[in-house]
Amino acid sequence: MKNTFKFSALVVAFAGLALGANAQTTSSSTVSSNGVRFSIGVDAGLPTSNLSNAYNWSIGGSVQADIPVISQLAITINAGYNNFFGKDVAGTNLSAPNIQLLPVKAGLKFFPVEHFYIQGEAGAAFALNKTDVNFNNSAAFIYAPQIGYQFPIGGSIIDAGVRYEASTQFNSNNDNSKVNFVALRLAYGF
Repeated sequence: MKNTFKFSALVVAFAGLALGANAQTTSSSTVSSNGVRFSIGVDAGLPTSNLSNAYNWSIGGSVQADIPVISQLAITINAGYNNFFGKDVAGTNLSAPNIQLLPVKAGLKFFPVEHFYIQGEAGAAFALNKTDVNFNNSAAFIYAPQIGYQFPIGGSIIDAGVRYEASTQFNSNNDNSKVNFVALRLAYGF
């Protein structure tokens, strides 16, 4: 219940920022016609699968470049930081150690209709504190399907997307070492 409340509060806050940004309706292209579009965003998420047993939520940030291929398709390059906050261990004053990841991904962003997109990315997540969280691998393969909408604001955009991100095992001896989560990304694109 507390996780749902936290995630709902984040969604409402981000939606308020997006709607309060004085969006203008323009007929600008969804993929920048004059080159690469950059975005800087905040990422917030909720762990799924076995990760949700020991972790409450995540927060982080990311930068992304959208490189146009054609008017409805762009190649994406994304790098960021995610921190997963550990839950308190029952009966102790301890909590699970935070997981700190540096994801680096590349993929495609397709606009089937103006402003709405479907995105798929793959890459690697690097564990910044692998010893603290008992990982024996420094990196794992990740993939992230995403859907989103770009709200035009003059020549810029507010990019709001929801994704599922999943990894392979960070500890080859433990299937519970996969980092899977659902996340919201709210970004300013220019």
